[in-house]
Amino acid sequence: MAKDKNNTNKKKEVNPRLGKAGGQALIEGIMMNGPGGAAMSVRQSDGTILTVPKETKHIRDKVKFLGIPVIRGVVNFIESMIVGYKCLMESAELSGQMELEETEEEMSKVDKWISDHFGPKMMAVISAIAMVLGVLLAFVLFIYLPVTVINLLDNYVFDGFLVNHALRPLCEGVIRIVIYVIYLAAVSKMKDIKRVFMYHGAEHKTIFCYEAGEELTVENVKKYKRFHPRCGTSFMFLILIISILLSSILSLILSQFPNLTINGTHVLDVRWAWSLIKILILPLVMGFGYEFLRYAGRHDNAVTRFFSAPGLWMQRLTTKEPDDDMIEVGIAALKAVIGENEQNVSEEDQKKREENADYFKQISLFGSNGDDVPPVNAKTADNAEPAEDFDIPESGGDIPDMDALDGEAIDETDSSDR
Repeated sequence: MAKDKNNTNKKKEVNPRLGKAGGQALIEGIMMNGPGGAAMSVRQSDGTILTVPKETKHIRDKVKFLGIPVIRGVVNFIESMIVGYKCLMESAELSGQMELEETEEEMSKVDKWISDHFGPKMMAVISAIAMVLGVLLAFVLFIYLPVTVINLLDNYVFDGFLVNHALRPLCEGVIRIVIYVIYLAAVSKMKDIKRVFMYHGAEHKTIFCYEAGEELTVENVKKYKRFHPRCGTSFMFLILIISILLSSILSLILSQFPNLTINGTHVLDVRWAWSLIKILILPLVMGFGYEFLRYAGRHDNAVTRFFSAPGLWMQRLTTKEPDDDMIEVGIAALKAVIGENEQNVSEEDQKKREENADYFKQISLFGSNGDDVPPVNAKTADNAEPAEDFDIPESGGDIPDMDALDGEAIDETDSSDR
Protein backbone atom coordinates (compact mmCIF):
# COMPACT_ATOMS: atom_id res chain seq x y z
CA MET A 1 0.00 0.00 0.00
CA ALA A 2 2.83 2.36 0.89
CA LYS A 3 4.43 1.68 -2.46
CA ASP A 4 1.18 2.37 -4.29
CA LYS A 5 0.76 5.59 -2.32
CA ASN A 6 4.25 6.69 -3.21
CA ASN A 7 3.59 5.93 -6.88
CA THR A 8 0.39 7.94 -6.73
CA ASN A 9 2.14 10.92 -5.18
CA LYS A 10 4.90 10.66 -7.74
CA LYS A 11 2.36 10.67 -10.56
CA LYS A 12 0.72 13.79 -9.18
CA GLU A 13 4.08 15.53 -9.02
CA VAL A 14 5.06 14.49 -12.52
CA ASN A 15 4.45 17.79 -14.22
CA PRO A 16 3.70 20.77 -11.97
CA ARG A 17 3.02 22.92 -15.03
CA LEU A 18 0.45 20.64 -16.61
CA GLY A 19 -2.88 22.44 -16.89
CA LYS A 20 -1.71 25.67 -15.26
CA ALA A 21 -2.08 27.73 -18.41
CA GLY A 22 -4.89 28.13 -20.88
CA GLY A 23 -5.85 30.58 -23.55
CA GLN A 24 -8.02 31.91 -26.31
CA ALA A 25 -7.24 33.12 -29.81
CA LEU A 26 -8.30 36.68 -30.53
CA ILE A 27 -8.19 38.99 -33.53
CA GLU A 28 -4.47 39.52 -34.12
CA GLY A 29 -3.82 38.42 -30.57
CA ILE A 30 -4.04 35.83 -27.82
CA MET A 31 -5.41 35.86 -24.29
CA MET A 32 -3.69 33.70 -21.69
CA ASN A 33 -4.56 32.74 -18.16
CA GLY A 34 -2.15 31.27 -15.64
CA PRO A 35 -0.88 31.28 -12.07
CA GLY A 36 -0.13 34.99 -12.30
CA GLY A 37 -3.57 36.02 -13.55
CA ALA A 38 -4.83 36.83 -17.04
CA ALA A 39 -3.52 38.98 -19.87
CA MET A 40 -4.06 39.54 -23.56
CA SER A 41 -1.36 40.38 -26.10
CA VAL A 42 -2.20 41.97 -29.43
CA ARG A 43 -0.08 42.67 -32.51
CA GLN A 44 -0.78 46.30 -33.33
CA SER A 45 -0.83 47.84 -36.79
CA ASP A 46 2.67 49.28 -36.29
CA GLY A 47 4.06 45.80 -35.62
CA THR A 48 4.52 46.16 -31.87
CA ILE A 49 3.00 43.81 -29.31
CA LEU A 50 0.71 45.36 -26.70
CA THR A 51 0.13 43.28 -23.56
CA VAL A 52 -2.80 44.23 -21.34
CA PRO A 53 -3.48 42.63 -17.91
CA LYS A 54 -7.06 41.45 -17.50
CA GLU A 55 -8.95 41.39 -14.23
CA THR A 56 -11.03 38.26 -13.75
CA LYS A 57 -13.91 38.11 -11.29
CA HIS A 58 -16.08 35.06 -10.84
CA ILE A 59 -19.56 34.94 -9.40
CA ARG A 60 -18.82 31.56 -7.81
CA ASP A 61 -16.38 33.36 -5.48
CA LYS A 62 -19.40 35.06 -3.92
CA VAL A 63 -21.94 32.27 -4.37
CA LYS A 64 -20.30 29.00 -3.39
CA PHE A 65 -23.32 27.03 -4.59
CA LEU A 66 -22.33 27.88 -8.15
CA GLY A 67 -19.01 26.10 -7.67
CA ILE A 68 -20.39 22.59 -7.18
CA PRO A 69 -19.94 19.96 -9.93
CA VAL A 70 -22.09 20.23 -13.07
CA ILE A 71 -23.44 23.66 -12.04
CA ARG A 72 -19.94 25.13 -12.18
CA GLY A 73 -19.65 24.02 -15.79
CA VAL A 74 -22.66 26.10 -16.81
CA VAL A 75 -21.45 29.12 -14.84
CA ASN A 76 -17.93 28.85 -16.27
CA PHE A 77 -19.26 28.54 -19.80
CA ILE A 78 -21.42 31.66 -19.50
CA GLU A 79 -18.62 33.67 -17.89
CA SER A 80 -16.17 32.48 -20.52
CA MET A 81 -18.45 33.47 -23.37
CA ILE A 82 -19.03 36.94 -21.94
CA VAL A 83 -15.40 37.69 -21.13
CA GLY A 84 -14.20 36.05 -24.32
CA TYR A 85 -16.50 38.14 -26.48
CA LYS A 86 -15.35 41.33 -24.77
CA CYS A 87 -11.70 40.39 -25.29
CA LEU A 88 -12.38 39.54 -28.92
CA MET A 89 -13.89 42.97 -29.56
CA GLU A 90 -11.14 44.70 -27.59
CA SER A 91 -8.45 42.90 -29.58
CA ALA A 92 -10.09 44.01 -32.82
CA GLU A 93 -9.94 47.61 -31.62
CA LEU A 94 -6.37 47.44 -30.30
CA SER A 95 -5.08 45.78 -33.45
CA GLY A 96 -6.64 48.46 -35.65
CA GLN A 97 -9.02 46.07 -37.38
CA MET A 98 -12.05 48.13 -36.41
CA GLU A 99 -10.78 51.42 -37.77
CA LEU A 100 -13.27 52.69 -40.30
CA GLU A 101 -11.67 53.35 -43.65
CA GLU A 102 -14.81 54.70 -45.16
CA THR A 103 -15.67 58.38 -44.93
CA GLU A 104 -19.15 59.38 -43.82
CA GLU A 105 -20.14 59.75 -47.47
CA GLU A 106 -19.08 56.18 -48.18
CA MET A 107 -21.21 54.72 -45.38
CA SER A 108 -24.27 52.75 -46.28
CA LYS A 109 -27.63 54.18 -45.28
CA VAL A 110 -27.90 51.69 -42.42
CA ASP A 111 -24.39 52.51 -41.14
CA LYS A 112 -25.10 56.24 -41.34
CA TRP A 113 -28.41 55.86 -39.48
CA ILE A 114 -26.73 53.88 -36.70
CA SER A 115 -23.86 56.38 -36.51
CA ASP A 116 -26.24 59.37 -36.33
CA HIS A 117 -28.43 57.84 -33.63
CA PHE A 118 -25.86 56.05 -31.48
CA GLY A 119 -22.60 57.89 -32.18
CA PRO A 120 -19.68 56.49 -30.14
CA LYS A 121 -21.87 53.60 -28.99
CA MET A 122 -22.28 52.40 -32.57
CA MET A 123 -19.93 49.42 -32.22
CA ALA A 124 -21.56 48.36 -28.96
CA VAL A 125 -24.95 48.35 -30.67
CA ILE A 126 -23.61 46.45 -33.67
CA SER A 127 -21.95 43.93 -31.34
CA ALA A 128 -25.18 43.42 -29.39
CA ILE A 129 -27.15 42.91 -32.59
CA ALA A 130 -24.52 40.49 -33.90
CA MET A 131 -24.65 38.50 -30.66
CA VAL A 132 -28.45 38.21 -30.76
CA LEU A 133 -28.38 37.17 -34.41
CA GLY A 134 -25.64 34.66 -33.64
CA VAL A 135 -27.70 33.05 -30.88
CA LEU A 136 -30.77 32.89 -33.13
CA LEU A 137 -28.72 31.39 -35.95
CA ALA A 138 -27.27 28.79 -33.59
CA PHE A 139 -30.78 27.89 -32.40
CA VAL A 140 -32.06 27.49 -35.94
CA LEU A 141 -29.07 25.51 -37.23
CA PHE A 142 -28.38 23.25 -34.27
CA ILE A 143 -31.76 22.77 -32.64
CA TYR A 144 -34.79 23.66 -34.74
CA LEU A 145 -33.49 22.54 -38.14
CA PRO A 146 -32.44 19.02 -37.04
CA VAL A 147 -35.69 18.60 -35.10
CA THR A 148 -37.77 19.70 -38.10
CA VAL A 149 -35.91 17.54 -40.63
CA ILE A 150 -36.11 14.38 -38.52
CA ASN A 151 -39.73 15.06 -37.58
CA LEU A 152 -40.71 15.33 -41.23
CA LEU A 153 -38.72 12.25 -42.22
CA ASP A 154 -40.19 10.21 -39.37
CA ASN A 155 -43.76 11.25 -40.14
CA TYR A 156 -43.70 10.95 -43.93
CA VAL A 157 -40.92 8.46 -44.66
CA PHE A 158 -40.35 6.18 -41.67
CA ASP A 159 -43.95 6.21 -40.41
CA GLY A 160 -43.04 6.87 -36.79
CA PHE A 161 -40.27 4.26 -36.62
CA LEU A 162 -37.67 6.68 -35.30
CA VAL A 163 -39.75 8.06 -32.44
CA ASN A 164 -41.11 4.64 -31.51
CA HIS A 165 -37.59 3.25 -31.17
CA ALA A 166 -36.09 6.35 -29.54
CA LEU A 167 -33.83 6.90 -32.55
CA ARG A 168 -34.88 10.46 -33.22
CA PRO A 169 -32.28 12.05 -30.86
CA LEU A 170 -29.51 10.03 -32.50
CA CYS A 171 -30.53 11.13 -35.98
CA GLU A 172 -30.84 14.74 -34.87
CA GLY A 173 -27.38 14.50 -33.34
CA VAL A 174 -25.88 13.19 -36.57
CA ILE A 175 -27.39 16.14 -38.46
CA ARG A 176 -25.95 18.57 -35.88
CA ILE A 177 -22.50 17.07 -36.26
CA VAL A 178 -22.70 17.32 -40.04
CA ILE A 179 -23.81 20.97 -39.81
CA TYR A 180 -21.02 21.69 -37.33
CA VAL A 181 -18.34 20.18 -39.56
CA ILE A 182 -19.62 21.99 -42.65
CA TYR A 183 -19.78 25.27 -40.72
CA LEU A 184 -16.19 24.96 -39.49
CA ALA A 185 -14.95 23.97 -42.94
CA ALA A 186 -16.68 26.98 -44.45
CA VAL A 187 -15.50 29.63 -41.98
CA SER A 188 -11.95 28.26 -42.01
CA LYS A 189 -11.71 29.43 -45.63
CA MET A 190 -12.36 33.05 -44.68
CA LYS A 191 -9.19 35.13 -44.60
CA ASP A 192 -9.78 36.85 -41.25
CA ILE A 193 -10.99 33.67 -39.55
CA LYS A 194 -8.01 31.76 -40.89
CA ARG A 195 -5.70 34.20 -39.11
CA VAL A 196 -7.64 33.70 -35.87
CA PHE A 197 -7.19 29.96 -36.32
CA MET A 198 -3.45 30.51 -36.83
CA TYR A 199 -3.32 32.39 -33.52
CA HIS A 200 -5.28 29.47 -32.07
CA GLY A 201 -2.46 27.19 -33.17
CA ALA A 202 0.11 29.57 -31.68
CA GLU A 203 -1.73 29.50 -28.36
CA HIS A 204 -1.69 25.70 -28.22
CA LYS A 205 1.95 25.42 -29.23
CA THR A 206 3.03 28.00 -26.64
CA ILE A 207 1.21 26.16 -23.86
CA PHE A 208 2.78 22.89 -25.03
CA CYS A 209 6.24 24.42 -24.73
CA TYR A 210 5.52 25.83 -21.28
CA GLU A 211 4.13 22.55 -19.96
CA ALA A 212 7.13 20.68 -21.34
CA GLY A 213 9.39 22.87 -19.22
CA GLU A 214 11.25 24.49 -22.07
CA GLU A 215 12.26 28.11 -22.35
CA LEU A 216 9.64 30.15 -24.18
CA THR A 217 11.36 31.02 -27.44
CA VAL A 218 10.00 31.02 -30.97
CA GLU A 219 12.23 28.12 -32.00
CA ASN A 220 11.19 26.01 -29.01
CA VAL A 221 7.49 26.75 -29.44
CA LYS A 222 7.54 25.88 -33.15
CA LYS A 223 8.49 22.29 -32.32
CA TYR A 224 5.21 21.46 -30.63
CA LYS A 225 1.76 20.43 -31.80
CA ARG A 226 -1.21 22.62 -32.42
CA PHE A 227 -3.80 19.97 -31.42
CA HIS A 228 -5.25 20.16 -27.92
CA PRO A 229 -7.50 17.54 -26.24
CA ARG A 230 -9.36 20.10 -24.15
CA CYS A 231 -9.70 22.75 -26.81
CA GLY A 232 -13.09 24.34 -27.33
CA THR A 233 -13.44 22.27 -30.49
CA SER A 234 -13.23 19.12 -28.38
CA PHE A 235 -15.69 20.60 -25.92
CA MET A 236 -18.23 21.22 -28.67
CA PHE A 237 -17.99 17.61 -29.79
CA LEU A 238 -18.50 16.51 -26.20
CA ILE A 239 -21.60 18.70 -26.05
CA LEU A 240 -22.97 17.09 -29.21
CA ILE A 241 -22.27 13.55 -27.98
CA ILE A 242 -23.67 14.14 -24.48
CA SER A 243 -26.71 15.86 -25.99
CA ILE A 244 -27.43 12.74 -28.01
CA LEU A 245 -27.13 10.52 -24.93
CA LEU A 246 -29.30 12.68 -22.67
CA SER A 247 -31.89 13.32 -25.38
CA SER A 248 -32.16 9.59 -26.06
CA ILE A 249 -32.70 8.84 -22.38
CA LEU A 250 -35.28 11.60 -22.10
CA SER A 251 -37.02 10.40 -25.25
CA LEU A 252 -37.31 6.88 -23.82
CA ILE A 253 -38.76 8.25 -20.59
CA LEU A 254 -41.30 10.53 -22.29
CA SER A 255 -42.40 7.76 -24.64
CA GLN A 256 -43.64 5.83 -21.60
CA PHE A 257 -46.29 8.50 -21.07
CA PRO A 258 -48.66 8.31 -24.05
CA ASN A 259 -51.00 10.85 -22.47
CA LEU A 260 -48.32 13.53 -22.44
CA THR A 261 -49.82 15.43 -25.36
CA ILE A 262 -50.33 18.95 -26.65
CA ASN A 263 -53.58 19.42 -28.56
CA GLY A 264 -53.82 15.67 -29.00
CA THR A 265 -50.26 15.26 -30.30
CA HIS A 266 -47.56 13.61 -28.20
CA VAL A 267 -44.94 16.06 -27.00
CA LEU A 268 -42.20 14.22 -28.91
CA ASP A 269 -44.02 14.97 -32.17
CA VAL A 270 -44.53 18.67 -31.43
CA ARG A 271 -41.52 20.45 -32.95
CA TRP A 272 -41.56 23.57 -30.81
CA ALA A 273 -42.09 21.55 -27.62
CA TRP A 274 -39.25 19.12 -28.36
CA SER A 275 -37.02 22.06 -29.36
CA LEU A 276 -37.85 23.75 -26.06
CA ILE A 277 -36.99 20.58 -24.17
CA LYS A 278 -33.63 20.46 -25.97
CA ILE A 279 -32.93 24.03 -24.84
CA LEU A 280 -33.92 23.27 -21.24
CA ILE A 281 -31.49 20.36 -20.99
CA LEU A 282 -28.59 22.37 -22.46
CA PRO A 283 -27.32 23.47 -19.01
CA LEU A 284 -27.18 19.84 -17.94
CA VAL A 285 -25.39 18.90 -21.15
CA MET A 286 -22.80 21.67 -20.66
CA GLY A 287 -22.34 20.72 -17.02
CA PHE A 288 -21.62 17.07 -17.78
CA GLY A 289 -19.39 18.08 -20.69
CA TYR A 290 -17.33 20.33 -18.45
CA GLU A 291 -16.91 17.62 -15.80
CA PHE A 292 -15.74 15.13 -18.40
CA LEU A 293 -13.32 17.73 -19.73
CA ARG A 294 -11.86 18.09 -16.23
CA TYR A 295 -11.59 14.34 -15.94
CA ALA A 296 -9.94 14.01 -19.34
CA GLY A 297 -7.44 16.65 -18.33
CA ARG A 298 -6.11 14.45 -15.56
CA HIS A 299 -6.57 10.91 -16.87
CA ASP A 300 -5.25 9.02 -19.86
CA ASN A 301 -7.36 5.97 -20.62
CA ALA A 302 -9.37 4.42 -23.44
CA VAL A 303 -12.51 6.41 -22.58
CA THR A 304 -10.84 9.83 -22.55
CA ARG A 305 -8.91 9.04 -25.73
CA PHE A 306 -12.05 7.88 -27.50
CA PHE A 307 -14.12 10.96 -26.66
CA SER A 308 -11.22 13.37 -27.24
CA ALA A 309 -10.33 11.97 -30.67
CA PRO A 310 -13.10 13.67 -32.72
CA GLY A 311 -12.20 17.08 -31.31
CA LEU A 312 -8.54 16.54 -32.10
CA TRP A 313 -9.40 15.57 -35.66
CA MET A 314 -11.56 18.67 -36.05
CA GLN A 315 -8.73 20.90 -34.90
CA ARG A 316 -7.25 20.42 -38.34
CA LEU A 317 -9.94 22.95 -39.25
CA THR A 318 -9.94 25.22 -36.18
CA THR A 319 -6.16 25.54 -35.81
CA LYS A 320 -3.58 26.42 -38.43
CA GLU A 321 0.21 26.51 -38.31
CA PRO A 322 1.17 29.99 -37.03
CA ASP A 323 3.99 32.18 -38.28
CA ASP A 324 6.79 33.44 -36.03
CA ASP A 325 5.08 36.78 -35.38
CA MET A 326 2.01 35.00 -34.01
CA ILE A 327 4.13 32.78 -31.78
CA GLU A 328 5.80 35.88 -30.38
CA VAL A 329 2.37 37.18 -29.39
CA GLY A 330 1.55 33.89 -27.65
CA ILE A 331 4.85 33.98 -25.77
CA ALA A 332 4.27 37.58 -24.66
CA ALA A 333 0.79 36.73 -23.34
CA LEU A 334 1.93 33.59 -21.51
CA LYS A 335 4.98 35.24 -19.93
CA ALA A 336 2.67 37.89 -18.51
CA VAL A 337 0.69 35.30 -16.52
CA ILE A 338 3.12 32.57 -15.45
CA GLY A 339 5.28 34.55 -13.03
CA GLU A 340 8.94 35.43 -13.22
CA ASN A 341 10.09 32.25 -11.47
CA GLU A 342 8.52 30.02 -14.14
CA GLN A 343 9.80 31.68 -17.28
CA ASN A 344 12.91 29.53 -17.48
CA VAL A 345 13.38 25.80 -17.22
CA SER A 346 14.23 24.55 -13.74
CA GLU A 347 16.31 21.42 -13.21
CA GLU A 348 13.42 19.89 -11.28
CA ASP A 349 10.95 20.49 -14.11
CA GLN A 350 13.42 19.11 -16.65
CA LYS A 351 14.02 15.99 -14.57
CA LYS A 352 10.29 15.35 -14.16
CA ARG A 353 9.76 15.92 -17.85
CA GLU A 354 12.41 13.36 -18.78
CA GLU A 355 11.06 10.84 -16.27
CA ASN A 356 7.63 11.06 -17.82
CA ALA A 357 8.33 11.20 -21.52
CA ASP A 358 5.61 8.64 -22.18
CA TYR A 359 3.05 10.92 -20.56
CA PHE A 360 3.45 13.39 -23.39
CA LYS A 361 2.94 10.79 -26.12
CA GLN A 362 -0.72 9.92 -25.61
CA ILE A 363 -1.90 12.15 -28.43
CA SER A 364 -0.05 9.91 -30.86
CA LEU A 365 -2.90 7.45 -30.35
CA PHE A 366 -5.21 9.82 -32.19
CA GLY A 367 -3.49 9.35 -35.52
CA SER A 368 -1.43 11.50 -37.84
CA ASN A 369 -0.71 15.08 -36.90
CA GLY A 370 -0.76 16.27 -40.46
CA ASP A 371 2.07 17.14 -42.80
CA ASP A 372 2.79 20.42 -41.06
CA VAL A 373 3.25 18.97 -37.59
CA PRO A 374 6.36 17.16 -36.28
CA PRO A 375 6.05 13.48 -35.33
CA VAL A 376 4.74 12.72 -31.87
CA ASN A 377 7.61 10.71 -30.53
CA ALA A 378 10.41 13.14 -31.27
CA LYS A 379 12.71 14.80 -28.80
CA THR A 380 15.17 17.15 -30.42
CA ALA A 381 14.73 20.36 -32.37
CA ASP A 382 13.81 18.33 -35.41
CA ASN A 383 11.42 16.09 -33.52
CA ALA A 384 10.39 17.67 -30.27
CA GLU A 385 8.73 15.61 -27.63
CA PRO A 386 5.15 16.90 -27.56
CA ALA A 387 3.70 17.90 -24.25
CA GLU A 388 0.18 16.83 -23.44
CA ASP A 389 -1.65 20.00 -24.36
CA PHE A 390 -4.32 20.08 -21.70
CA ASP A 391 -5.39 23.65 -21.86
CA ILE A 392 -7.23 23.87 -18.54
CA PRO A 393 -5.16 25.76 -15.97
CA GLU A 394 -4.77 24.16 -12.56
CA SER A 395 -4.71 27.59 -10.99
CA GLY A 396 -5.90 31.00 -11.98
CA GLY A 397 -9.31 31.85 -13.31
CA ASP A 398 -11.32 30.67 -16.25
CA ILE A 399 -10.20 31.23 -19.77
CA PRO A 400 -12.86 32.76 -21.97
CA ASP A 401 -12.93 31.04 -25.33
CA MET A 402 -15.26 31.71 -28.23
CA ASP A 403 -14.45 28.19 -29.24
CA ALA A 404 -16.15 27.13 -26.02
CA LEU A 405 -14.02 26.28 -22.91
CA ASP A 406 -10.49 26.28 -24.19
CA GLY A 407 -8.55 26.59 -20.98
CA GLU A 408 -10.82 26.16 -17.98
CA ALA A 409 -8.98 26.14 -14.69
CA ILE A 410 -8.75 23.14 -12.40
CA ASP A 411 -7.87 24.02 -8.85
CA GLU A 412 -6.99 20.88 -6.94
CA THR A 413 -6.68 22.79 -3.65
CA ASP A 414 -10.24 24.03 -3.47
CA SER A 415 -13.09 21.95 -4.81
CA SER A 416 -15.43 24.91 -4.64
CA ASP A 417 -13.30 26.82 -7.11
CA ARG A 418 -14.89 24.96 -9.98
